[in-house]
Amino acid sequence: MIKIKHIRNCALFTGAFFLTGFLFAQKNILELLPGSEKVYFDKKSGLHRLVGSVSFNYQGNTMYCDSAHYQERNKLVRAYGNVQIRKNDINLFCDSLSYNGRTKYSKLWGHVRVRDSEYKITTDSMDYDAKNGKGIYRNFGKIESIISDEKITSKIGYFFPQKGSFFFSGKVNYKKDKLGITTDTLQFSYEKQTAYFYGPTKIINDSITILCKKGWYNVEKKEGALFKKAEIIQKNSLIRGDTLFYNGAKQSYEGCGNVFYKDYEQNIIFIGNKAYSSNEKHYAYLTGKALALKVQDKDTVYIHADSLHLYKDSLNKTKEITGNRNVKIYNKSIQCISDSAFYQPDNDLLFLRSNPIVWARNAELKGTKMDISLTDTIIEKIVVSGNANVIMEVDSGNYYNQISGKDMIAWFNDNELIKSDVKGNACTIYFPVEETKTDSTFQKKRIGMNRVYASDLRIYLDSGEVKGITYFEKPDGVFYPMDQINKDEQFIKDFKLNPALRPESPLEMIEK
Repeated sequence: MIKIKHIRNCALFTGAFFLTGFLFAQKNILELLPGSEKVYFDKKSGLHRLVGSVSFNYQGNTMYCDSAHYQERNKLVRAYGNVQIRKNDINLFCDSLSYNGRTKYSKLWGHVRVRDSEYKITTDSMDYDAKNGKGIYRNFGKIESIISDEKITSKIGYFFPQKGSFFFSGKVNYKKDKLGITTDTLQFSYEKQTAYFYGPTKIINDSITILCKKGWYNVEKKEGALFKKAEIIQKNSLIRGDTLFYNGAKQSYEGCGNVFYKDYEQNIIFIGNKAYSSNEKHYAYLTGKALALKVQDKDTVYIHADSLHLYKDSLNKTKEITGNRNVKIYNKSIQCISDSAFYQPDNDLLFLRSNPIVWARNAELKGTKMDISLTDTIIEKIVVSGNANVIMEVDSGNYYNQISGKDMIAWFNDNELIKSDVKGNACTIYFPVEETKTDSTFQKKRIGMNRVYASDLRIYLDSGEVKGITYFEKPDGVFYPMDQINKDEQFIKDFKLNPALRPESPLEMIEK
């Protein structure tokens, strides 16, 4: 996705430019060319002064300028006014130049321009240390391609042709077609085709934006590592982490440390300590305090597990979220736990496996497995298969209305259980209420306990109170007055409440 072309050629051009003897690196004899107007020689100082349309060869380079000073004894050359140096297809222009042949160090001032058949460098001044193979500009410079719109600008630039790299710092800006890179510091190894960032960096190309404070990117392989507050922003998604590894060719990401991913289209957020996502494989996963959030109009569903797996369709839209081990689900009205879970965000279907528990208001539902239908975080119904039971606390835990059976379908209204169909070995135990009116108030009183067995039955409820029962076959029922309740029949088989397991908040799910 990120492309940097011709920058290698630019660096190679720079290397050839200096390594082949530019700026007086070979012969030590100055050869004056025809057309130079005047030459003055000071015998005492050993200084040659060349004036008026000066042109000469020195150490394999051809120079033109308005005037020049040459001190053979100290191997010093100074050129002034409209300076031009040519070597092969390389041209250099500046206002003035100084070169020390002993130290192999040169300085160029004023409107410095270096150009070959593909690139040109423009800056205010430049130093070159031929002995150590290093070129420097310190007061803003620009590298431009002559054959494309590629351009690099920075305040400071270091060139290391022998090492195959260059280094920019201070308002570094790279542009090529739709690609843009801005950073404090950029090092580029043209042999490895790798850019290294040091400091706040922003990369923009087409519909992607990359942010980090440190990292590297391989241009040819289109892959890199981003460190310190790294972010990859696309039209429909955002991924953030302490460290992000990115492969543009495969459209894959890997994150480590405080990973945050948001799907704007589906309003899903994923959080974890480690994450992987591949658009090519249509798959992603999170581990380490993994948490998924489905943001909806009325509430947000939080899904936590040891690991979360995301399966995507051909358009890379999340079609299923799978949680493995220690699954906990929370929103304001319902909470769940199970060993594994499958959530389909588009269909609002939640499948719980391995003896799940669901809490909805004052009801606790259990079974071997459950299939939950939701509408914007509101439960429509729960299909409970195997060892199904519901326990509803009434009178602050003094009594419990209970339903059990082989299988069960529970219907809800505003996340409150209102009806339940029980199939196979149906049993209900409940404590009916009698209402009496005293003056302008109603008083409620428990009158006893009903225990009913049937093959199948349907129960209607309101706020956890049984309001009616429909029997599909002749039931076996008994009523006990409050003072004659049979303790052996007060609870369904395997009665157990689990309030301590109920998730209390999204943060609590992660911490426990």
